[in-house]
Amino acid sequence: MSSVISSTQDQEGTPRRITFEDWWPLARGVFWAGIGYMVGSLIVAFIEHGSLVSPREMTAGYILGLVGWFMGIGVWEGWVKASFNGEETWQAKGVGRYFRFGTEAKATATRYTIFAIATFFIAGMLAMAIRVDLLSPHGLLFATKQQYNEAFSVHGTLMLLAVAALAILGGIGNYILPPMIGARQVVYPKLMGLSSWFVPPAVVAIALSPLVGGYESGWMGFPPLSTNGGSGIIFYFLGAATLLLSSWAGAINFVATLVFMRARGLTLSRVPMFVWGIASAAVLLIIFVPYTATAFVFNLFDMIVGTHFYSLKSGFNLAYQDMFWWLFHPEVYVFVLPAWALWLEIITVFTRRSLFGRGWAIAGFIGVTAISGAVGVHHFFTQVSDVRLPIIMGVTEMVSVPTGFFYLAAIGTLWGGRIRLTSPMLLVLMSMVNFLIGGLTGVFNSDVPANFQIHNTFFVVGHFHYTILGGMLFTWIAALYYYFPKVTGRMCNEFWAKFHAWWFFIFFNFTFMGFFLVGIDGMNRRIATYLPYLQPINDWISINAFLLGAGFLIPLINLIYSYYRGPLAGDNPWGAKTLDWQMPSPPPYECFPFGKEPVVVSDFYNYEENAPEPVIWVDAKQST
Repeated sequence: MSSVISSTQDQEGTPRRITFEDWWPLARGVFWAGIGYMVGSLIVAFIEHGSLVSPREMTAGYILGLVGWFMGIGVWEGWVKASFNGEETWQAKGVGRYFRFGTEAKATATRYTIFAIATFFIAGMLAMAIRVDLLSPHGLLFATKQQYNEAFSVHGTLMLLAVAALAILGGIGNYILPPMIGARQVVYPKLMGLSSWFVPPAVVAIALSPLVGGYESGWMGFPPLSTNGGSGIIFYFLGAATLLLSSWAGAINFVATLVFMRARGLTLSRVPMFVWGIASAAVLLIIFVPYTATAFVFNLFDMIVGTHFYSLKSGFNLAYQDMFWWLFHPEVYVFVLPAWALWLEIITVFTRRSLFGRGWAIAGFIGVTAISGAVGVHHFFTQVSDVRLPIIMGVTEMVSVPTGFFYLAAIGTLWGGRIRLTSPMLLVLMSMVNFLIGGLTGVFNSDVPANFQIHNTFFVVGHFHYTILGGMLFTWIAALYYYFPKVTGRMCNEFWAKFHAWWFFIFFNFTFMGFFLVGIDGMNRRIATYLPYLQPINDWISINAFLLGAGFLIPLINLIYSYYRGPLAGDNPWGAKTLDWQMPSPPPYECFPFGKEPVVVSDFYNYEENAPEPVIWVDAKQST
C-alpha cells in the first residue's frame, strides 16, 4: 500500500541548507528569554533592594524568561495573535518548522529527540565527573562535598525528568502514535507544539543551578534539606515543574487522540501494543502530575512567600514525600511501559510470528497502571510503624505479577520464531535481560528484612539503573535504529549498531553490577566519601563507567553519518504491518494526505501464512 501512497503524494523534496529565516525564531527565543529573565529579576530586586540570586528575584526572572522564550520561538505569531483576532503568520512547513513553534507532530517528536540526546550527554558528563571523584575514598575531583552533592543532584534530575520521561514518550510517541492509529493530526496540535519547547529552558535552569548556589537534595528536593541549601533549589523546583508540564501536556494529547481520532475499525482489541503502552503511561501522568507539581509549588511558596506547608515548626514536612512519591514511583512505569510495548512491536516483526498472549499483555498494561500508584509506599519503610511493613511489602511485590505478563507475551512470541538478529532486536533482547535483573533486585528492596540492610545504599542505585537505563535506554536506542529508515529514508550501519549494542551491554553490566556489591558492603549513596576498603571495587566501577560513557559516541556518529550517507531504505524495510509503516520513507508533512482513509479489518500481529492484510484503503468520502 505504501507504493500507492508514494505515487499519489510527493514528498517534501531533498533537504536544503538551513537559512537565517529558518533558525531566527530559535535565536530570538533565546534573546527574549534572557531579556525576560533580567527584567523580572531586576524589577523584584529593585522593589525589595535584594540580590539578583535571591529566591523571589530568581522566580520572577524565570517566569518572565519563560514567557519571553515562548513568544520568541513563535507562539506569538502562531497562537497569541490569532486569539486577538490577528492573523497567524508562521512557517508551517520546510526546515524552519523544526526551529519554531508549530503544529506538526513529526517536528515536535524530532525536537524532543534532539533535546533528549543533548540532555543525556550533559547528564552523562556529570556521571563521569562523579565516577572520577569516587576513584579516591576522599574525593578526587570536586573541591568540596557540596559540589559532589550538586553534581549528583543535577545528574539525577536531568536524566530522569528530561531523558527517561521524554525520550520515548515525547520523541517516539509523537512521531509514531498518530499514523499508528490512522490519524492525520492530534486533537490539540498547538498544545503538542508547545510541549516540546518547555524542555530547553528547564534543562538550562537545572544545569546552571550550581552557579547560583546549587542544591544538595538529590533529584527529590525533600524539605528541610531543600530549604537549607543554596538558591539553586529555586531552579530545581521551577525546572522540574516545567518538565512535568511538558509531560502532562503530551499525555493529555495522547489520550485524547487515541479516544477521538482512531481509524475506522481500530477497536481497542486491535490497537497496537505501542499505543497501549503510550496510553497507559499517559493516564499515570494525567492523574499524578498535578499532585506532585503542587508539592513543588508549595515548597517554592515556603521559600518565596513565607508559607509553612513543610516547615519543621508549624508544617508537615513528611507530606512532601507523600506527594512526591505519588507520581515518582508510578513515573518509573511511565518510563518503561512504552518500552515494554516496543519490545512486543519489535519482537513480532523480527520473529515473523504472531503476537503470543495479546490479551495477557493488555492485562499487563492495565494491571501495572492500576497498581503502580500504591507501589511508592515502600519508600516509607524506615519511617512507619512495624505493623504497616507487611502491607507495604505485599503491595510493592504485587506489581511483579502484571509485569510478568509482558515477559510471557515476549518469550511466547520468541519461542519457535524465525529470529532476525538485527540491531533493534538485539537491543530489545538485552533490555529484557537487564530489566529482569532490575526486577529481581527490586524484590530485595521490597522485602522488609533485606530492605533495612540495603536501604539508601548503592544497591538501590544499581537497582533503578537496571530498571530505567537497562529497561528504557536500551529500548530507546533500539527504537531509534528501528524507526530510522522510516524517518530518514536511509538505513543505519548495522555493523556499528551491533558493535555498540554489545559494548553497551557488557560495560553496562560491568558498571552497575558493581553497585550491588558495594551496596551490600555498606556504601551509602549520596555520600561524597567512603571507607578505603571499598576503593578497589569503586575503581573497577569507574573504569567501566568511562568505557560505557565513551561508547555512546558510537550510535551518535552512526546516526549522523547514516542520515547523510546511509544506504537508501524502502518504505517498509522491516516488513512491519502496523499503519505507521504504510507511509512513504521519509514521511510527507501529513501522514495520509492522498485522499484515502485507512480502515482496519484484522489484527496487525497476524504473521500466519495467508493472513489477510490488516488494512484496506478507501476513498475519504466512502469512509465517512
